[in-house]
Amino acid sequence: MMELTIQGAVYQFSFGIGFLHEINKTVTANIDGTNGTKRNMGLSYAVASLLDGDVEKLVEVLDLANKNQNPRLMRSAIESYIEDENTDIDDLFKQVLDFLAQSNATKKMTKRLIEEVEKRQDQI
Repeated sequence: MMELTIQGAVYQFSFGIGFLHEINKTVTANIDGTNGTKRNMGLSYAVASLLDGDVEKLVEVLDLANKNQNPRLMRSAIESYIEDENTDIDDLFKQVLDFLAQSNATKKMTKRLIEEVEKRQDQI
């Protein structure tokens, strides 16, 4: 469970199965060779976007990870937190990716994508 203190309140973020179901529904792709069968692949897209520094995707990931938590954090509060000059955005990306790489529901995909990106960077 990841925690962030925002405006003096502690909020929790879970990257479990519920999060995985929600994030995967955000992006679908057709499976080649099938008759219109689609595959949910939002986690792959989200991790790749986070590795690229996509702030909008960071907001979406945090929003979905906080979805069933109490207290619930409004999306606008997440955006304000990210816009705050005192927020270390690089550290926030790192924290989210680290938690995605630790959660049983998301770690295999996250670690695989991170390794692929690192291999490509080594080839450059």
